[in-house]
Amino acid sequence: MNRNSSQSCARRTDAVRGLCVTAIAWLALHAGSASAVPSYARQTQQPCSACHVGGFGPQLTPFGRQFKLSGYTLKVGEDRKVPLSAMLVESYTETAKAQAEAPADHFGRNSNTELQQASVFVAGRLSQHAGVFAQATYEQSSGLVGWDNAELRYARMFSGKKHNGLWGLTVNNNPTLTDVYNTAPAWQYPYMAPDLAPGAPAAPMLLGGLGGQVIGVSAYAQIDGRWYLEGGGYRSLSPAFLRRVNGDYDGRLKSLAPYLRVAYGTNIGKGNVEVGGFLLNAQRGLVGEDAAGHAVPLAGPSDHFRDMGLDASYQRFTDRHTLTINALWVDEQQRLDASFGNGDAEYRHGSLQAFNANGSYWWRDTWGVTIGAFAYDGSRDSLLYGNGRPDTRGGTAEVDWNPLGHGGSWGAPWANIRVGAQYTFYSRFNGSTRDVDADGSGRRASDNNTFFLYLWLAL
Repeated sequence: MNRNSSQSCARRTDAVRGLCVTAIAWLALHAGSASAVPSYARQTQQPCSACHVGGFGPQLTPFGRQFKLSGYTLKVGEDRKVPLSAMLVESYTETAKAQAEAPADHFGRNSNTELQQASVFVAGRLSQHAGVFAQATYEQSSGLVGWDNAELRYARMFSGKKHNGLWGLTVNNNPTLTDVYNTAPAWQYPYMAPDLAPGAPAAPMLLGGLGGQVIGVSAYAQIDGRWYLEGGGYRSLSPAFLRRVNGDYDGRLKSLAPYLRVAYGTNIGKGNVEVGGFLLNAQRGLVGEDAAGHAVPLAGPSDHFRDMGLDASYQRFTDRHTLTINALWVDEQQRLDASFGNGDAEYRHGSLQAFNANGSYWWRDTWGVTIGAFAYDGSRDSLLYGNGRPDTRGGTAEVDWNPLGHGGSWGAPWANIRVGAQYTFYSRFNGSTRDVDADGSGRRASDNNTFFLYLWLAL
């Protein structure tokens, strides 16, 4: 790309950023007429802290879990406005050492500011038993506007001689999106993370591998307020559709991908505890290009991924203090018939394991501290992974400040602000502590340590 073309693209990016900021600011100033406020809070007449730990999303309180399971249908008073909300995230990312190449077009090798997300939500009650959560997002790093998390829910209560609870149906675009615990990959910590810094080179399919690429239907039930059961299946969306909505296509599922979830939760004193498990089974083919350079599915064998996960969580609430602990372990067994046959994998059979644990403390939903640890390990394969193994381990530390968004704050429940500072460190990256890029440059795992500062607005 020549210099004039690059400058033109940069001007267009700045223009889009300015347009998004202006649009969200306009929505805030015209909230009464435009209805672009945190629509669930307006619908329930509760502050965002009623549903979310730490002021606002995505960690759910017990009230927030029940609101989601009941189909987003709880309503207080009359409100005929369209359930719109908006979100904006501006961020700064700096790694310990500049990356070998710029992480995205029109960005430098280090010290980047970015309009990381500008989102619009349709989120609220549709009828007595149905509700919606749908998000469209612009990302400066990709320059794309596309669909993000989306689900439609239908829920009903039931009662019997021995048991009572609720059941429901969902249509959604990401396994684990439907879950109400923050151990689920779609909602696990870090809740906001840099997209202009290196991350784990490989992770099990359950950890977002199908997000936004599929459409699925699942049925769920909560029994006696303790047992949660969910089962469903996912199919791939067409490459043409995905190019329009997010510009990304990772391959077509060769058959229905079943998804199962079970969890048991109960109250303990001033808190609650949960233990559970996940299962995802997917077969995905390889991707090629057509004459126009568009990604298309290739005929032939597929790669088979079988993911099993175990999770546990704990929450404790007092008048001023909130403590949360979450943990998830996932094991993925792989049969790589397609990749092996295509010369992309050294072995036909492989495995990946992922572990994520974190603990958070919040004071009056205003000040928060989170400490986390992660480990991604896998079987040896020199073709799949540059250093032979994908093993990546480290931790995070984060402090957050919510000047707005909790009960009694200015503008509640419409104005929500979070300022976060996060540091990620690596003890191992891509199977090594030295030469992690496997190119002889000598880059260390610690060179990818990342400082991330963000401003998160929800209106």
